[in-house]
Order: sequence, then C-alpha cells, then structure tokens
Amino acid sequence: MQPKTILITGGAGRFAQELIKQNTIHAIRTPCKSRFDITKYQEIDDWLSFDPPDIVIHAAALTRPMVKHIEDPQTSIHANIVGTGYVCMACMKHNIKMIYISTDYVYPGTDGDYKEEDPVLPVNEYAISKMGGECAVQLYNNSLILRMSMTERPFTHPKALVDSKKNLLYIDEAASICLKLLDETGIINVGGPKTTPFDFVRAEKPDIEKIYMKDISDVKMARDSSMNLGKLKRVLNNEN
Repeated sequence: MQPKTILITGGAGRFAQELIKQNTIHAIRTPCKSRFDITKYQEIDDWLSFDPPDIVIHAAALTRPMVKHIEDPQTSIHANIVGTGYVCMACMKHNIKMIYISTDYVYPGTDGDYKEEDPVLPVNEYAISKMGGECAVQLYNNSLILRMSMTERPFTHPKALVDSKKNLLYIDEAASICLKLLDETGIINVGGPKTTPFDFVRAEKPDIEKIYMKDISDVKMARDSSMNLGKLKRVLNNEN
C-alpha cells in the first residue's frame, strides 16, 4: 500500500486516536472542531480546497448515550445525517475518497449473519441516524462504508448483554483493520467472531456482570446483529 495523506474527522475521539496509534506509513491530519466543524459546509470546503488529502475518514459522530438520539433528534440529525452529507458533498467536489464509519445496528437485528447486500432496517434511533449518513455516502462512487461492531478497551460498563449476538472487536482492533482497507470501495462488514457481548468482554474483564435485553427500556437493542464477514476475509486475504 502506498503512503497516503488522510484527514480524520472526530480526531479527538477514541477511534481516531487508535487510527493514529496504529498508523505507520500515512500522513494523518486531525483538524480541531473549531476549524473543521462538520455541520458547517463552508469550513469543510475551505479546508479541502486549501489542503486536500487523499482520503477523508469520517469518524465524527454523535453516538452515546443512545437515548440522546430519542431525546434530542435535531442534534442527532444535524451531526450524523447533515454533517455526513456535508463531508460527502465536499469530498465529491474535490474528488477525495471518503471512508464512512457506520454500524452493525443498521441491520434488522433479528436473524444475524447479515451480508452487505442484505436489506437494512435500523434497530433504534442512533442506527437510523447512521443509516441517514450512509444514504449520502452511497451516492458517491469513490467511497467506502465500514459497518463496524466495536467497543472500547477496557470495557467501561459494569454489565454486558448475555442475550444478544454481535461481532464485537475492540476499537484498536477495528482501527487496525480500517487501515488495511483504504484502497477498497463499496460496503464492508467489519467485526470479530460471533458471540454475546458478555462472553466477549468476560475474556478480559472476568468480573463483568450480566444484563438482559428486557432490562434495557430506554433504547431498543438488537437480538442478533451479527454480520457475515466473508467479504472482509476475502479482501484481507487478497482474494478476488
């Protein structure tokens, strides 16, 4: 892979910081929000006009708490849908590749083993906002959408779900994979082996406590949002 110049939105966030740590060959820029506000198109356009990178990795997003997307939908729309649209429009204008960090929650979350071409049906308001961003990015041919299932290391919550299935990775693992996919386009599912969040976390945090989906009343969760990772494996193995 040739060295590239990469601009990362949300540079102060955990995923962006892991990208910086994992990087060994690329020139990475992380403009501060006061100079690169994704909800202000002109700021994005001015920056990309003056100093265009090879790739924009759009990691900035409103994520937690998930109930925020219910209580304050205008902020959710502004950050995750309008902001993503602005970044995408600016990348289109300047012919800059865009990589969008999305989520496994865009899938229906009922049966699992979802492939990239399967129908989407976001399970909650956060997922709807991320799907809204995807809609903009899918209109741009020079783009890559990574539907990720990841969490922080160390896991910061006292409890983890025992009756939900996912393909969790820790953020550092997800960042490492992202940097291997810079030349790809389209949509790629990114995750680890299918398991419950409880079993995933317990491997590094033995004292983690159990929680059940019925105990979470403020946000709808997916029973099985596990993804088919066949495409990811083929790409990483350089298979056609």
